[in-house]
Amino acid sequence: MADIFYPLQLIADKMTYGVFGIAPDTNLAASVNFIIYDVMKIFVLLAVMIFAISYIRTYITPEKTRKVLGGKKGLRYHFVASLIGTVSPFCSCSSVPLFIGFVEAGVPLGVTFSFLITSPLVNEAAVAVLWATLGFKATALYVVSGIVLGVLGGYLIGILKLEKYVEEFVYKIKVGQKASEPEKLNVRERVGIAVEGVKEIVEKVWIYVIIGVSIGGLFHGYAPEGILERYAGEDNLLAVPIAVLVGVPLYSNVMGMIPIIESLIGKGLPIGTSLAFLMSVTAVSLPEMIILKKVLKKELIAIFVSIVAVSIIFTGYLFNLLL
Repeated sequence: MADIFYPLQLIADKMTYGVFGIAPDTNLAASVNFIIYDVMKIFVLLAVMIFAISYIRTYITPEKTRKVLGGKKGLRYHFVASLIGTVSPFCSCSSVPLFIGFVEAGVPLGVTFSFLITSPLVNEAAVAVLWATLGFKATALYVVSGIVLGVLGGYLIGILKLEKYVEEFVYKIKVGQKASEPEKLNVRERVGIAVEGVKEIVEKVWIYVIIGVSIGGLFHGYAPEGILERYAGEDNLLAVPIAVLVGVPLYSNVMGMIPIIESLIGKGLPIGTSLAFLMSVTAVSLPEMIILKKVLKKELIAIFVSIVAVSIIFTGYLFNLLL
């Protein structure tokens, strides 16, 4: 990974020591170099990943998703729903109409939750930034664990038979269906849509990336080595659940959080503890819970949050063991 981005490191070095004239081996140089390099690296991977996933999305529509999952039960359909969630163009603000549409189409409640858990947790932008900052191994584990969380979380909700905790009006709504399949696109049209997807998402997240990298850069250059390891290291058995409990009520853009977490890891915070915090902020964010309150009763929301939080805690400990 480092060899691929070596030219970017040369540019960062040239900018830091040549253009800005900052003396090497100083805290300021470490921070500035970190910021320049990470910003360039993240945006390169962001463009590539968003283009690839946006192209794939041209073959996926909500109607097709509901058609595949409607009325289907079994663990494999939770897996399919979770996989669809990883490449879905939906955010937490889409939770209510999606939830209603899935339920109305006959998608089982547990399968619907498998989709809803994975969709905000794993997306192409987060994968690109994670890959750029933490490397392929950590990114692969994050994606796999996100899918597993969706599968297991949705499966548990399904076997608990919690349909009574869905607001009654949801089952009475009839969501309109398209009478025919969307018009087939040629390659040029799909590429055009993918390019527009890159522009749209980068326009939304660029400021969060720069802010997050800048904060991470300051911490990278000025925080004492090992300071977090002393207070939230592997010796503290409660570090992971504490990180999750802190993260659940918070909300932050994942693009801004990942560079900060990268820097925290560099200062001694275990990867599992860091990613558990990131996942808790992303998978069970407060705004999403407020939106879902419109269609779910508080008992189901509490069960949903509890299942996901416990799963993330387990994942954090697993990450700490593996990484």
